[in-house]
Amino acid sequence: MTQQHIPAGYVTDARGRLVPEAMVKPVDQLRDQTIGSLIGEAKRLQSALAEFKNRTFTDIAAFVETSNEQYGVKVGGNKGNITLITFDGRYKIVRQIAEHIQFDERLQAAKELIDECIREWTAGSSDKIKALINEAFQVDKEGNVNTGRILGLRRLAIEDPKWATAMRAIVDSIRITGSKPYVRFYERDEGTEQYRPISLDLAAI
Repeated sequence: MTQQHIPAGYVTDARGRLVPEAMVKPVDQLRDQTIGSLIGEAKRLQSALAEFKNRTFTDIAAFVETSNEQYGVKVGGNKGNITLITFDGRYKIVRQIAEHIQFDERLQAAKELIDECIREWTAGSSDKIKALINEAFQVDKEGNVNTGRILGLRRLAIEDPKWATAMRAIVDSIRITGSKPYVRFYERDEGTEQYRPISLDLAAI
């Protein structure tokens, strides 16, 4: 996209039309100045956070590799969940690797087996269990099911061979399609001894 040349003494409106600066109300000019100043600072902070994030993962990976070397082990510092705590216990850093999970066609087989179980249990089955199952297999706007709810079905203590087969079908249908690393920072509250998150989320500050 070619950037429009703006002649001296003019500005563009939201539709890209040239407007003489003299015709722009003072309050509109002040609004633009306020927004421009804050957006500029936000972009600088975003860049600084991105740089900090990259350095954080690099430093943690380097430390894990150094720590493992004392045992003659080389496992790669970017794998697995890691919790690092300072010697005095005041600070904690947690690195987690969240895996993206999808289900293949065998999830449909599991759903059919579960439906058969419900039909067979109709007389004595719990309405709560039925609701859990129905919610688990609900599809969102993107056509996806809720991974957590599907996997949560395996925690239900149900003694039934068909149910057990359905749970195996769920496990077999799991496909890891990618992963994303996360890092969180904590400081211990000396009064409660609980770790409080050091938030880098603007909305949480």
